[in-house]
Amino acid sequence: MMIRVFLILLALLAAPAAAQQTNPNSILPGSPCHGQTPCALDGRTYHVKEPDGWDGVSPLPVLLHFHGWARTGAVPVYHGRISGATRRRGVLLLAPTGINKTWDFWSGRAGDVAFGAAVIEDAAKRYPIDRDRIFVSGYSFGSAMAWRYVCQNGAGVAALLAVAGTLDQREECAQGPREVRHVHGLSDTVMDFPMGPGGDTRYPVALWRQQFGCGASDQVSDWAITSDDAFTRHAWERCTTGKRVTLDLHPRGHFIPKGWIGRQLDELLGLPPNYP
Repeated sequence: MMIRVFLILLALLAAPAAAQQTNPNSILPGSPCHGQTPCALDGRTYHVKEPDGWDGVSPLPVLLHFHGWARTGAVPVYHGRISGATRRRGVLLLAPTGINKTWDFWSGRAGDVAFGAAVIEDAAKRYPIDRDRIFVSGYSFGSAMAWRYVCQNGAGVAALLAVAGTLDQREECAQGPREVRHVHGLSDTVMDFPMGPGGDTRYPVALWRQQFGCGASDQVSDWAITSDDAFTRHAWERCTTGKRVTLDLHPRGHFIPKGWIGRQLDELLGLPPNYP
């Protein structure tokens, strides 16, 4: 009798281990593949951060964020201006890591686009993703990578949220997101502010304005998050494709402005504007 009980207990203990072996990347309660511990995928890694108070059932909007140069996906998931924004707004943050801590966004053959798409699909095996609200973001080199991603794989992307990094405005993009939001500092000398002909400060989004049929007319307004984080917004809302482009400009340099990502998510998700 004692032997039989021992065998039953042994089988019960072995069952969870066997189940995890069938999918070693599974993000389960207590799994190490979360937060600062990366998830393995195709010989590479990405990080994931759930929103605060998620009920474990409701579909989650997604922010796929590409880190800056010489960083990894571990940075966005603890960064107050990135995960601080997603956690408070019910958004699942996915942060892939670039090979050698950088991104291949220079040409249309960018293999990192396929990896970014694979990260979303891998996370979708474990989380109920809201496919209508997939946002793509990035900072610096990662912002240029986010541009490259939506340029090649943007058909299913609700919005690009780009911070201080672009592609060449003469680039030809096969696809594009439903909306583009870009912020850049006029004094940026790291990813230099892409000034247009004749000092046109609206040039950083010329590519999308042309692709979306936005024309020259724009709406200009000033807005602020904090006393130090104020912006001039150029908005093109009557593009012939029905898409929308906004460009937020500030006078400073190369950084993620406080609350900027959070404010964009508030507007895109129909939430009351909030800080942080």
